[in-house]
Amino acid sequence: MRPSAGKAVILALFSISLAACERSSNSSNQAGTSESEAQLAWTKKTEKQLLEAIQQAPANGLKPDLFLKGDLPNDDSQRFAVLTQAALKYAEALAHGYSDPAKVNADYAVPRPSADVRQGLAQAIQNGNVDQWLASLPPQTDEYKALSQAHIHYVQLAGQTQFQPIPEGKPIKPGNHDPRVPALAAALKATGYLAAPAQPGAQQASDPHPVTERYSPDLVAAVKQVQAEFGMKTDGIVGGDTLDVLNLGPAGRARMLAVAMERLRWVTRDPPKTRIDVNTAATFLDYWRDGQHVDHRNVVSGEPDKQTPDIQAPFSSIVANPKWRVPDSIAEKELATKSQAWLAANDFVMENGKYVQQAGDKNSLGMVKFDMEDKQQIYMHDTPAKALFALPDRHRSHGCVRVENAVQFAEMLASQDGVQDQLEQALASGDEKWVKLKTEIPVRMFYRTAFWDGSRIQFRPDVYGRDNDVAAALGLVRGPAPKPYQPSGEELGP
Repeated sequence: MRPSAGKAVILALFSISLAACERSSNSSNQAGTSESEAQLAWTKKTEKQLLEAIQQAPANGLKPDLFLKGDLPNDDSQRFAVLTQAALKYAEALAHGYSDPAKVNADYAVPRPSADVRQGLAQAIQNGNVDQWLASLPPQTDEYKALSQAHIHYVQLAGQTQFQPIPEGKPIKPGNHDPRVPALAAALKATGYLAAPAQPGAQQASDPHPVTERYSPDLVAAVKQVQAEFGMKTDGIVGGDTLDVLNLGPAGRARMLAVAMERLRWVTRDPPKTRIDVNTAATFLDYWRDGQHVDHRNVVSGEPDKQTPDIQAPFSSIVANPKWRVPDSIAEKELATKSQAWLAANDFVMENGKYVQQAGDKNSLGMVKFDMEDKQQIYMHDTPAKALFALPDRHRSHGCVRVENAVQFAEMLASQDGVQDQLEQALASGDEKWVKLKTEIPVRMFYRTAFWDGSRIQFRPDVYGRDNDVAAALGLVRGPAPKPYQPSGEELGP
C-alpha cells in the first residue's frame, strides 16, 4: 500500500497547472510531467477505483480514451501525474460537461455548474473513495439515469449487428409490397422493435409478390411506435422523416443519448424551485412551482433558420393586449413588400419610424406576452395561429416561443400570485397594460433531442442540426445533416 497523501496531497493538488484539467487538454500518457504533479500519492486502491470508473465512462455517454490512452508509466512520479490529469479531466466532464457549450453553440446563455473538482479530488484521494466521488458528480436525476440506461442499451444493440440502412424510394404504406420491406424488418429488429423476424401473414395464391415483401400489420405497429417516440404523426408510412429516424439505427440513437447527457451536465444541479423549462427541440414547456411540477403544454419555437437560443431569463410582468413592435430585421424582410392596404387591414401603423401592430384579435402576440428580461429580445407569448399547436413539427416562429392556451396559462400564474383580478381587468380594457407578478419566474430554454418524459425515453429530429457539433466535441461520429429547410411562410410573427 502506498502512503496516505493527507494534507500534502491537497497542497500538491492545488499546485497543479491549470492545463491539467482543461477540457481541451490531451490526456495521452506522456513523460516529462511536472514535479508538483508527481507529488500526488495515489494508492493501489484509489488507482483501481479511477481506472474502473473511466472504463465505465460509456454509462455517461463518454469514451474512456478521452481521459486515458495507452499504458501507465512505471515510474511512480509520472504515473501519479497521469492519474491526476485523467481524474481531473474525467471529473470536470462529469461535473460540468466535457465540451464548452459556448463553443458548440455561440448563443448558449444558461448558468453552468460550479463544482470544485480539484478540491474534491484531493479529498477523495485522502478518503480512499475516488469511485464514489466521481459517481456523485453527474446529475443525480431520474432523467439522467434513464438516459444512461438507454445509452448502454443502444450501444449493446449496435455491437450485436452491422446495421444496414433502408434504401431510399417511394413511401411504403401499410399493406404495400416493396422489395425494401426485409430491410425495414431488419432495421426494426436491430433497434429492438421486433424481438424476432416479422411474420408478414399468409400469402394469397393470387398474390405474385414474395410474402417477405409485404408491409404487414406487425411491421406497421412497430413503425408507429418509432413515430410516436419521435413525436411524429403515427400513420405508419415509411418515407421522409420516418425513413430518416429509422436509418439512425441503434448507433444513431446512442449518439443522441450521449449528446443529451452532455447537455444535462452543462446545467446547474440546483435549478430554481419555481421556473418554466422550454424544450425547443421537442416544442413543449414544463412549469414548476415551489419544486412541484404543475403544468405541461405545447409551444411553437423558432424555425430552423430562425433558431430559438438556449437562454435563461426571468419575467415578472404579464403584458395584457400587447402591441407588437416589429424588429427591423422582420420589417425589412417581410413587411417592406406588403401593400398599405394589407398593413392597414392587419393593424400595422408607424410609430417613431417603426412598424407597430396594434393590440387586438389580429395581433401576432395574441392577448398576452410574458415579458422576459433577455438581451436577445426572446420572450413567450400568445398567438392567433392556434392550429400550429396541433402540428407534430412546431418549429414555426421567428425565434420567440408561442404558448398554447397562453391566456389560460397567464391566468394560472396570476391566480397563484394573487393578481388574477388585475390581469382580468387589464385584458378587459383592450389596451396594452402590464400586470406585475409578485414572483419573478425564470425561464430556461433548452434544445434537447432526447429526453425522459417521466415514463419512457423520447427522441425528436435534430431540426436545428445542433447535435452534430456536440457529438463532434465528444469525439463521436457525426450523424446525418438536417435536410434543407423550406420556410413555412404561413404566418408573420416573432
